[in-house]
Amino acid sequence: MKFDAQDCKLVAKTQLTPTIYDFRLQNAQLAEITKPGQFAHLLVPGKTLRRPISICDVEGDIIRLVFEVRGEGTKILSETEIGNTINMICPLGKGFDIPKGKKIIFIGGGIGVPPMLYSAKTAGENAVVINGFRDKSAVILTEDFQKIGCKLIETTDNGSYGIHGFVTQPLEEMIDEADLICACGPTPMLKNISAIAKQHSKKCFVSLEQRMACGVGACLGCAVGIKRDDGSITYKHVCKNGPVFKAEEVAW
Repeated sequence: MKFDAQDCKLVAKTQLTPTIYDFRLQNAQLAEITKPGQFAHLLVPGKTLRRPISICDVEGDIIRLVFEVRGEGTKILSETEIGNTINMICPLGKGFDIPKGKKIIFIGGGIGVPPMLYSAKTAGENAVVINGFRDKSAVILTEDFQKIGCKLIETTDNGSYGIHGFVTQPLEEMIDEADLICACGPTPMLKNISAIAKQHSKKCFVSLEQRMACGVGACLGCAVGIKRDDGSITYKHVCKNGPVFKAEEVAW
C-alpha cells in the first residue's frame, strides 16, 4: 500500500487542559476517506520524526485531532500556530467496524476518549459512551459527546466528577443490553473490559496504545502478542494490523 504525506492547514486550535490540545486540520481528500478508530502520523515541524495521533472526529473537510503533550515531539506540535501547515500521513491503521442499528457501548479512558467521539457519532442514536478520567481536571469533550445525542456516562477515579470509580462499573450494569463493545485507553483498563465482555459472551473490540515510529508497518517496533487458534502466540503490529483488534485475540 502506498502512503502519501500531505500538508494540512491548521485552521483551529484549542488548549483543553494544561497538557491536551485540540487541533482542526483542513484537507478534504483525507477527511473523505478517514474512518472511526484510525490515526494520523504527523511530522513534527523542524524535525524528521513523526508522532501518531488518533482521529477524534471528521467534520466536512476538517480532521480533528486531540492529543496530549508527552515529550519533545508533541510539545513542538502543540506550539504550531493557526494558519501553518502540518505534514500528515492519514488515515492509517484498521479502525472500528461499526454496524448500523446495533446498541454499542463505547468506552474511553484518558487520552483514549477522543477517538470515541467519531466512533459514537457514526453509530448514531443507539450509542452509549462511558468515559473515564483521573479527576475533574482531566475531563474533556463532554459537550461534544452531548451534541451528538448519545447516552453519556462519565467517571473519575477520585469521585471529583461524575461517577466515583472506574468505567467497568457502569459497563457491568448495562452490558446485557449491548450488542457490541468498543474501547480505547490504558492497557489495564482494556484488559478488564475484555474480561467482562468474555464473561458475558459479548463481542468486544479494543484500540491498543503502543509506541510506534514509522506508523506504516516498516520498522516493526509496535508489535503486540496475538493468540492463534491453537493457543500459541504470534505477533502483529499495532500500526498496520491495528490499532483495533478483537479483544479475545490479544495476549493480555
